[in-house]
Parts: sequence; C-alpha cells; structure tokens
Amino acid sequence: MATIDSVSSPTDAHADDSHGHDHDHPSWLAHHFETPEQQFDSGKLGIWLFLVTEILFFSGMFCAYAILRMLRPEVFEGCSQFLNTKLGAINTGVLLFSSLTMAWAVRCSQTEEHKKLVALIATTLSCAMVFLGVKSIEYSHKWGMGLLPPGTYFYSAANEHPTAAQMVELHGFSESTAFFLTNSLYFLCAPFALIAAGVFIWLVVSKISGNAFQYACAKPLFVVALSFFGGVGLGTILESGGEHHGDEHVAAAGDHADAEHGDADHSHAVATVDHAEEVADESDANMVQTPLGDDYAAVKLLAENETNTGLKDLVVAEQTQQTMAEGKILKDSSTSDAGISTIPGDVNTPRQAGVFFGIYYCMTGVHAIHILAGIGVLVWLLIRAIRQDFNRHYFGPVDYVGLYWHIVDLIWIYLFPLLYLIR
Repeated sequence: MATIDSVSSPTDAHADDSHGHDHDHPSWLAHHFETPEQQFDSGKLGIWLFLVTEILFFSGMFCAYAILRMLRPEVFEGCSQFLNTKLGAINTGVLLFSSLTMAWAVRCSQTEEHKKLVALIATTLSCAMVFLGVKSIEYSHKWGMGLLPPGTYFYSAANEHPTAAQMVELHGFSESTAFFLTNSLYFLCAPFALIAAGVFIWLVVSKISGNAFQYACAKPLFVVALSFFGGVGLGTILESGGEHHGDEHVAAAGDHADAEHGDADHSHAVATVDHAEEVADESDANMVQTPLGDDYAAVKLLAENETNTGLKDLVVAEQTQQTMAEGKILKDSSTSDAGISTIPGDVNTPRQAGVFFGIYYCMTGVHAIHILAGIGVLVWLLIRAIRQDFNRHYFGPVDYVGLYWHIVDLIWIYLFPLLYLIR
C-alpha cells in the first residue's frame, strides 16, 4: 500500500534552523527521507525483514516439536489431555477478534477517524490482556499440579493438588519454591495489579489537575489494565468447569479411543478397571516362587505410587517373568524383552511427560513474551493516536504494528491445534 503524496503545510513544516537542513517538510517525515512514499516503503521493508526473523525463530521450535512428537507420539497424545481445550479455544477467539480490530484500526488511521482509531487500538490491547489473564490461570493451575518440565515434574494422579508441605517433604522442593508453586497465580497477577493501581492514580491525578491529554491517555489504559483480571475470571470459570483427573489422562494415554466415548462409557471403564484388578489379584495368588519372596506384596504396594518408577518397573518385570515361567503366551511380545520390561501406554512419568511440558512452556511462553512486546508498542501507538499523529499521509506505524500483531496471532493459530487438539 503506497502512501499518498503529501503536501507540506506551513503548520507542520520544520523551520530550517531547527535541525540545520535547507528544506521544509512535515513533522512526521524523517529528515533522511525525501518523500513520504520513500519513508513508508522503507518502513514496510524493515518490518517484513523483522517478521521473517520471527518466523525463522519460531520455525526452530516447531521443528523441535515435530521431531519429539515423531519419536514419542504416545507421550504427546497422552499429555495433551492435561491441556484445557476450552481455555485454548477462548484465547484463539480473543486473538482472532484482536486481529480484526487491529486491521480496522489501520483503516481508520488512513481515513483520519481519530476517535474510532483510539477505541480500536484500546480494544486490541484489552484482548491482549484477556489472553494473558487466561494464560495465567492455565499456567498456575499446571504449576500447582506439578506438570512441569523435566527435572521438576512431580504430578501424581493420587494427589493432584499437593500442599506446600507435601512438595517439600515428598518432592524435595525448597519452602520458597513450594510456596511459589502453590500460590503462583498471585505472583502472576501482582505486576498487573500494580500497573492497574498506577494507571488509576494517574487517571485521578490528571483529572484533578485538569490535564486533558493525560486524562485521555489514562482513561483507556485503565480499562486495558482491568481487562487482565477479566481474563483471569474467565479462565477461572472455564478451568473449574474443565477439571481433569489423572486417572482419566492415564487411561486416555493408554487407549485414546476409549477416552473419546465420554461419560456414557465411564461406568464401563470403571468396571474394566475393577476386572483388571481382580485378574491381577488372581494372578498374584497363582504366582510361583519369586525371588522377592514375602517382600513381593510390600513392593507391589509401594509401586502403586507413581513416583516409585523403579519399583513399578520391577513389579512389571516380575509379572512378565512369572508369565513366561508358567508357559503362558505373551499377547504382545513387543512389551517384553525377556526380563527388561517396558511400560506401554504409561506416559505419566517425569522423564517423558516432562519433555512434553518443557516444549509446551517454551513455545507458549515465548509467544506470551511476544504478546507483552505487542502490548508495549500498542500502548505507544495508543498515545500517539490520542495525540492525532496519524493521518491519510502518515499511517505507517499503525500498519507496521498491525503486521506484527497478525504474525503473533498466526503463530498461536498453529500452536493451538498442535498442542491442544491433535490426538
């Protein structure tokens, strides 16, 4: 889109002696450009080069995702069950709407509809804050459950929401780390609460002092700051309605097709689990002499704890050896290599599930940082829009920020199905 040739006016022309140049030009035309078209095209080229580097940057993470998913697809299928698709869908809708308002804002800057331009930029900012509010709920909920990257992962289906004391005693966290994990939502909300309080003070002071420009800036920014807490409330409602349980996730990881049958098959699933327990008890009763001797029952009881992965492997290996010793035919020989057992379908282990959540936090966290950067430039754009800096001859900054925002939204459009939807 080319900029219309501008005509310098006496009101916006720089004086010759203000910067040492021997020509007049509008205040929005940089000194090193001869025409507005040259300035606009140069800016457009610069922002596209920047966006190409952004795409290459995210491409590396998408490649890592593809490789890890190809190596262990069952881990990604099982662990994605922990992600709340309602929260992801709401954030997708919020970002798509923000792209609409941003594109509309570019058009309003070209037609010099200043009030509408301010309202649309403020709406885009509010959508960005709602996105971060929903994401804060999602992060804090998973941190409290122990769904963390490798080395810190401690989720247990038997105790999905451990207390700070349990984190210290059972998982070896320091007291400060355990306190942060159990109260992470307050830490995530604190900076935004301080920003909202500061903008409110700015709003009151500008109103009392009669500074119309300061008041016009503070008013939409206060609404934007409060939008974050609207996102937190929305995320809280959706997260509580979409509560997941560890048993369901493990079942879904082991047999994903069964997990799609919904509540109607829940009773059948419970009956299947009961039957499996009865078969296991019967198998234990018929076991031949085991090297573990009388300690087998105690080892089997301890292995029920998800954190005792070593004992769990030992019990599975023992049962496999018993099956082979009794001359039974293994239904799936791929699950056994003559004593060295694997755990087919069980992805809820710190090493495997931690990889999934490591790449989840990496990709969504970097995207959230780009949202924060977008909020920064949008605030700068909002203040300039209130000052009516943009007109039909000069709307490049709005256009450039709009392109950046569309790329950020487009990246989320890829992240949402890859992390939340693909099973």
